[in-house]
Amino acid sequence: MNYNVAVVGATGMVGRQFISILEERNFPIDNIYFFSSKRSAGSTLVFKNKEVIVEELTEDNIKNKKITFALFSAGGDTSLKFAKTFVKYGAIVIDNSSAFRMDPEVPLVVPEVNWEDIKNHKGIIANPNCSTIQAMVALKPIYDAYGIDRIIYSTYQAVSGAGLGGFKDLENGSKGESPKKFTSPIAFNLIPQIDVFLENGYTKEEMKMINETRKIFHDDSLKITATTVRVPVYHGHSESINIELKSSFNIEDIFKLYASAKGIVLKDDIENCVYPMPIDVAGKDEVYVGRIRRDFSTDNGVNIWVVADNIRKGAALNAIQIAEVFIEKNLI
Repeated sequence: MNYNVAVVGATGMVGRQFISILEERNFPIDNIYFFSSKRSAGSTLVFKNKEVIVEELTEDNIKNKKITFALFSAGGDTSLKFAKTFVKYGAIVIDNSSAFRMDPEVPLVVPEVNWEDIKNHKGIIANPNCSTIQAMVALKPIYDAYGIDRIIYSTYQAVSGAGLGGFKDLENGSKGESPKKFTSPIAFNLIPQIDVFLENGYTKEEMKMINETRKIFHDDSLKITATTVRVPVYHGHSESINIELKSSFNIEDIFKLYASAKGIVLKDDIENCVYPMPIDVAGKDEVYVGRIRRDFSTDNGVNIWVVADNIRKGAALNAIQIAEVFIEKNLI
């Protein structure tokens, strides 16, 4: 069986990844529709060697298309305005913005971690934050085997996570030009701020990771702190994750867990300086884990290093995998 699929925000960075991955994975499609703002409407994008006209996102353009899946990456305001319109006309919306992530009525899903939550959907599924997605894939094996008491996130996030503007700031900044997207130059620099600061001193990005982790694991008892940093890398978020387990462990068993975990590539050979780096994982589907070692400063502590393509697994691929779960599990 094939399905009608809409890509909302089709001309953006993640939207184009949606299109590319749908094609690569041979997603079962009858008709594909591309939506954008009025500014981009009328342009064309290619899907499977055919040009498809980009349509303006309006209710009139939605209502008669019998869309099964609507993949959104057009910003929170657009999601809030149009997601329920798609649902009204029978579509399942998988939204990449932050609009619905913490809504208790909306499942927040990483398929390798909590695909069962999809069963409780009411038309909308939220795609987690890019940095949260890769962390969840990496933490799931440990959480299931030992339980987790505390998590310390330190992230090193690529400029593509800030969209095309972030990408251009790095490109132009390396030529000496002033930043337009970021508050400070990103070329040859690190910026310890992603998104706006909140009253508690954390950034919005840091609180996203904290709150989303608890929601995905259904565990409000988790103690979590986070520091998120923008780094001069085009593609691929890196994360240093310090974990305090609820029970004792052998480090060899942690390696075994990751060697067999779904969606993970274990890359850890320190004698030969082999470990995950963003330059190696760009364009890859999996989450890469390495630098696994015991934290000797605390009981039952372990450190891991986690790297993934933030636009691919951290956004577009995760959303498409959610749609694939609906099909594989006969949930539509």
